[in-house]
Amino acid sequence: MCGRYSNRFTWKELHELYRAFLHPDAPASTWTPKFNVAPTTEVPVIRFVSGARRIDMMRWGLVPSWSREIGKFATFNARSDGVRDKPAYRGAWKAQRRCIIPASSFFEWRKADKQPFAIALGNGGPMEFAGLWDAWKGTDGRIVLSFTIITTDYNEAMSPIHDRMPVILDEEDWSGWLGEEPATDEQLQEMLRPCESKRITTWQVESAVGNVKNQGEHLLNPRIDGSN
Repeated sequence: MCGRYSNRFTWKELHELYRAFLHPDAPASTWTPKFNVAPTTEVPVIRFVSGARRIDMMRWGLVPSWSREIGKFATFNARSDGVRDKPAYRGAWKAQRRCIIPASSFFEWRKADKQPFAIALGNGGPMEFAGLWDAWKGTDGRIVLSFTIITTDYNEAMSPIHDRMPVILDEEDWSGWLGEEPATDEQLQEMLRPCESKRITTWQVESAVGNVKNQGEHLLNPRIDGSN
């Protein structure tokens, strides 16, 4: 699973990294890089709309368009083997509402002893999580855009920590995943595989990351032995 991640990128960097444009109604001034993103937070998400990549602020935790209320389901993660069939995600999958969630690292807790780890690319570059998005309309007419991060089986590097990990898309898959190029269901499903172990690095961090109120780049500092 993936219940916390970091996005250290500014609007300008996101635009340059993904050649994406900011939605004109998005409150750009409210976004600052975050190092402990938790479910229900609004964060930048990339999607393909009207022939161009666009950055929108979306709520983490997909709210199905048919849901009567927000927060009824735990939908911050979607298993790769269930996105086509599970009621919460089936509509978004069929409507081709696929997106990319930019990240710089993510956190996972080792099952054996709840020790938190940070996971990032070995080259320090951006990660691109595969996601689905949906639009929910409240009785007052309010539209809420939301998303889920798709998870897959662990790779060798993750095996000592957890049995799930987010899908980290290869760059050559971005266009197909976003819908810029045609892709069959089988091709899309093939994209939802674990990334190569050699691409990522993992390290223990302090337990402070467990509190959603804690923010700051220091949360990524390696754990000092014996401190927790």
